[in-house]
Amino acid sequence: MIKVLKSGFYTTIQDKGRVGFASLGVPVSGAMDSYSSDLTNHILNNSLDCALLEITLGGCKLQFLSKTTICISGGDFSPKINNKPILLNSKIIIQENDTLSFGKVNFGVRCYLAVKGGILSDKKMGSRSTFKNITNDFLLKSGDFLPIYNVKIDFETSKTLVKVNKNHFESKVIECFRGPEFDALDIHQHKILFETEFSISKDINRMGYKLNEVLENNLPSILTSAVLSGTVQLTPSGKLIVLMRDCQVTGGYPRVLQVSEESINRLSQKTTGDKFQFVLK
Repeated sequence: MIKVLKSGFYTTIQDKGRVGFASLGVPVSGAMDSYSSDLTNHILNNSLDCALLEITLGGCKLQFLSKTTICISGGDFSPKINNKPILLNSKIIIQENDTLSFGKVNFGVRCYLAVKGGILSDKKMGSRSTFKNITNDFLLKSGDFLPIYNVKIDFETSKTLVKVNKNHFESKVIECFRGPEFDALDIHQHKILFETEFSISKDINRMGYKLNEVLENNLPSILTSAVLSGTVQLTPSGKLIVLMRDCQVTGGYPRVLQVSEESINRLSQKTTGDKFQFVLK
């Protein structure tokens, strides 16, 4: 069992999400940065379907009420066990009553905390990912208890440190494909799309990232159509929205681009004020 001593800025339970419920209007959800979340589970030899914590900008504090093994990947928020710094991307042995805390943000926006065997919260529609109106709780709260497996600690556990390419956090390249309405844009609009360095506005969440720069929109409205994570919508005001993991399943704005899976992961580690450029694959 894990006790939440401090919930932090925005901490949720995530896994691979809910696939197959779009007809009911239910988003897929799942880890924003699937690259980092998969790595975390890989290091612990967990199934990639195992639920873990997605921690945004740190700030949370957890107490482990039983022995286990953990791994933290993704953003570096200076994690400590009992006030002693620990490494990212490495197996860490946890003893009963050990406390995990986070401090200074060194890079990234989201980190992932996995425990051996995964977090055993309730499944809804085949997933443990928290989502408003689907699961009982959306955000972790101080005082919550998270069930985990009681595992036998192997003190011969490898201490190998997996090195992660910093490009995942630092690159300004966001690769994408043409969206269904891409060809409705003219040559000038195409040029602006790929030559502008876009910046992320303060209007961001797990549903989508709105960008600051304007692309003149003279396109006619479209019928409500399917959208998915990574769809780039052009709003009537000319602002672009990159849809993220908790996005709706349909939308009525022109879909001018589709961001690649790798670049969705990369974008999820950026925040307000960060800049990037779209690059056509």
